[in-house]
Amino acid sequence: MNVHSKKQVAIVTGSSRGIGAAIVERLAADGFAVVINYSGNAAPAEALARKIEQSGAQVLTVKADISDTSAVRALFEATENAFGGVDVLVNNAGIMALSTIAETDDETFDRQVAINFKGTFNTLREAAKRLRDGGRIINFSSSVVGLLQPTYGVYAGTKAAVEAMTSIFAKELRGRSITVNSVAPGPTATDLFLNGKPQEVIDRLSKLAPLERLGQPEDIASAVAFLAGPDGAWINGQSLRSNGGII
Repeated sequence: MNVHSKKQVAIVTGSSRGIGAAIVERLAADGFAVVINYSGNAAPAEALARKIEQSGAQVLTVKADISDTSAVRALFEATENAFGGVDVLVNNAGIMALSTIAETDDETFDRQVAINFKGTFNTLREAAKRLRDGGRIINFSSSVVGLLQPTYGVYAGTKAAVEAMTSIFAKELRGRSITVNSVAPGPTATDLFLNGKPQEVIDRLSKLAPLERLGQPEDIASAVAFLAGPDGAWINGQSLRSNGGII
């Protein structure tokens, strides 16, 4: 018997920094063995792994581009080899490139579709074969699916596709006690979000929600932890808008 088989195991895609890193830290604190997935620079992933290991958690780092089917398969295989199985998949990896539909070039369109839509599809398809019964899948949508602002056309389109797949996949996994939900953050204070924005823009975005602040990565991680944990067991096929009431 695998020594790790009693511990629940969570893969979090795109989790070397920002919201993904907060999710990994929270799930590790909740007792999960965690897999930090990244597609580029290994250094932040390894630094996060060392930090989490100091608290006694079991951590694996795996480089994989989720838009690549074979890389996704290898991600699941590496997790199974290290920990004996997979119980939770968090599809956090994503990119956002803003432009009007008229001004969006093919490369920008294709890249967002490849990572946000096809990447999520790739991990869901692999999870259908590999996730242990009773598991949890948490996809990432965005509150722009409801806000529908100009310049978010392609990005919002990919996230609307994720929400549609979420509800359908929940039905397709009938009989396996696996829940499938999505979390849809609003403006959240990550380096990626804050970088290059003037202070007045940040201040304006902070006031949009009735709670009058930006979301913090830990706020989003809390929503994911709820869906991944015992209290989220009866939530299935839903999109949870974690945005402070912005919409």
